[in-house]
Order: sequence, then C-alpha cells, then structure tokens
Amino acid sequence: MKYVLSHRTEYTYDKPVRNSLGVHHLRPRQLPWQSVASHAVTLEPVPGDLAPDTDYYGNSVTYFHVTAPHERLVIDAVSEVTVERPVYDEAALAVPWENARPMEAATGASAWAAVEYALESPRVAHIPEAAAYAAESLTPGRPLGEAATDLMQRIHRDFDYDTKATTVTSTVADAMRKRAGVCQDFAHVALACLRSHGLAARYVSGYLATQPPPGKERIVGADASHAWLAVWVPPVGTGAGQWLAIDPTNNQWANDRYITVAWGRDYGDVSPVRGIIWSKAKRSTLRVSVDVAPVPVSPSVA
Repeated sequence: MKYVLSHRTEYTYDKPVRNSLGVHHLRPRQLPWQSVASHAVTLEPVPGDLAPDTDYYGNSVTYFHVTAPHERLVIDAVSEVTVERPVYDEAALAVPWENARPMEAATGASAWAAVEYALESPRVAHIPEAAAYAAESLTPGRPLGEAATDLMQRIHRDFDYDTKATTVTSTVADAMRKRAGVCQDFAHVALACLRSHGLAARYVSGYLATQPPPGKERIVGADASHAWLAVWVPPVGTGAGQWLAIDPTNNQWANDRYITVAWGRDYGDVSPVRGIIWSKAKRSTLRVSVDVAPVPVSPSVA
C-alpha cells in the first residue's frame, strides 16, 4: 500500500524563545517490506544549525538549533511510503518460546544484536507484576508466535484505552495498576512482560493508517502517531532472525497499514520530537496533526 504521510508539530509560547535545541525522528525507515520514495522536513523559523544523522539503532534522526527569537515553532514532515505486509518464517514462529531467549539458547549475530532488547530500559522495568501477567501466556513449550499473540490479545482485552489514565511519564507499574493507558503504555507493558522472561522485544514508533466507518469519508488530519512492539524470532536452520511486530492496542499483527519510523528500547529512544528551550515563557501549547493518506493505484495499461 502506498501512502502520503504528513506530520505537523506546532509549539506556541507566551513569550519569545531565544534558543530552541531539539531532535526529531520523523523519517520512516527503509526496510525489506517498506520503501521511502521521498521525505522532506521544514522548520519555521529556519534553524541556524541542522544536522541529519543516523542514531545507534539505525534510525534517521535530525538535530536542530533555532537561534532566531520566536513565539511559534512549526515542524512539518512529509513522506511518500510504500508498505507491504511482512512475511514470517512459520517454522521459526513455531519454536518453543524458551528457545527464543537470546542470552541462553540462541547463537549467531542476530542473537547477540537482540540481547540488549531483553534487558531493562529506563521506561521498561522488569517488575514482578509484569512477569506474573506474562506467565499465563508463556506456558512451557508453547510456540513463540502463539505465546506472543496470546499476550497481545490479553492486553487488548484486559486494559482499557484511556487517554486520561496516564501521561508521557507514566511507568509500567502505573499502567498495570490502572489496567488502562494508551498505545505507548500497552507497548511498554508488553515489553516488560516479555523481557522479564528473557525474550527480546523492541519498541516501535510510527503510524497506523486509519479506516473510516463504512459509507464515511476519511477525515484529513484525524490520524496520529502510533506505537507497537516487535518480538525477536530466532533463525531456524540457515535462515535469518526476524522480528514479529504485534499491536496490543488494536489486537493484530502489524500489516501494510503500519508505517515504521523508528525503533529502540522504549519511547525515550524514539520520541518524534523532543528538545529544550531558553526562554522566560511560562506557558506553552503543543499541537500535533497527522495524516496518513492512501494513494490510489492507477490500473496498469496492457
């Protein structure tokens, strides 16, 4: 599926900002199942310094420094992306989950590269509650794909989607206690569940193309940033390791409606935009508008 992706981030301040130093992850990744035909980001005011780079996890990242005094900062990103449904090795998904722990049973380059995703991270603590919750899905000898899917389904069933239940600084313990949160929380909970049993899983940031109700037209700008996770699947035979992308928020494996922008240990590694300002401003407002527009495919002419 082909999409035109637009992401606008707008900050306004009640007093001029003298300096704004930030970083953004807004360029989708180039992947075997995802290709980026074009990408452009504009900032207003124009930064005095702009430095595109690649971060530790292979994500495209850009550092910027706006030095002109301003009471409004706008970051517009537009990308043209084509996404296919990922294809997984069924034999690898059938491996018992106990054999998918990279620090114990697996060997090879993909295993050692996955190890860091089995460790605790700043926003994903291996709390006992998460380990106990996961144990109901990770029963002895259960195939990895089946176990991960069951955990995804249980989180979707047991946790309420509630934008007021948590904040960007909420912990896994907070979300588990309230049994509520947003996509970021559900991904963090699932990561804690899997990692506490030695499995490797990474946080994925991107977008999900929404589908309007039957008979209704798309509402431009109604989409939003999204988060899910991917579980490491060790190679079978001479195959390569894979990552099974699951979405507890929507109770499904990631498909051709999911646009991957960045991945890391947790939200802190891949937030779309973050930074600091030098100002006497007391109040600020953040507005984010996202649109993921499918591009109609023209019929081929024989």
